[in-house]
This record gives sequence, structure tokens and C-alpha cells, in this order.
Amino acid sequence: MPTYEYRRPDGSTFEIQQSFSEEALTVDPDTGVPVERVLHAPAVHFKGKGFYNTDYGTRNRNRETAAAAAKPSAEKSSESSSSASESKSEKADKPPAKAKEPKPAAKDK
Repeated sequence: MPTYEYRRPDGSTFEIQQSFSEEALTVDPDTGVPVERVLHAPAVHFKGKGFYNTDYGTRNRNRETAAAAAKPSAEKSSESSSSASESKSEKADKPPAKAKEPKPAAKDK
């Protein structure tokens, strides 16, 4: 027999075993106050080809993807400002590059 959860008006809950054919309770059998059945979404995981573990979202995965999305944009803005300042300072530190000397022409035999 399945177990059903019921909620009282004050927010407290209780569980009771009932058969499928029985009507849902309208009043608490102990106190006589009105109650309503609490329904929960079932946890469904499809198995087989074409279904992946990543298809089912979790709170942690949502946080991870949000953090990952925010991280690159923050890094790009800090990198672009730091790389611009680094490139200026690197240019000042490095001596000018030597001009390449042309290769000698091949001699004819």
C-alpha cells in the first residue's frame, strides 16, 4: 500500500498508508482539522542510448555553469587591461629586434 503525505493548515504534515481505491482524506483522523494531500514530483531518470547524466540538472551544476560563465568574462576584462599594460612595459624592456640579413644567393655551377 502506498504512503500518502497530508498537510494541516498550520503547515505540519503527517503520513498515512492508504490503498489506491480509498478516497483522499479531507480531515485529520486524530484532530479533525481539514487537511490536503501533498503531491511531490517523481524523480524520473531515463536510461539507455541517447540519455546522458548531464541531461538532468542539479542545483550544483547550475551554480557551476553560472560561475564558469561569469569567470571567463571577468578574466578577459582583467587580462585585457593587464596585457595592455604588460605589453607596453615589455616593449620598453626589450631592445629593438635586429633586422634579418638576406641569405646569400646560390652560386651557379
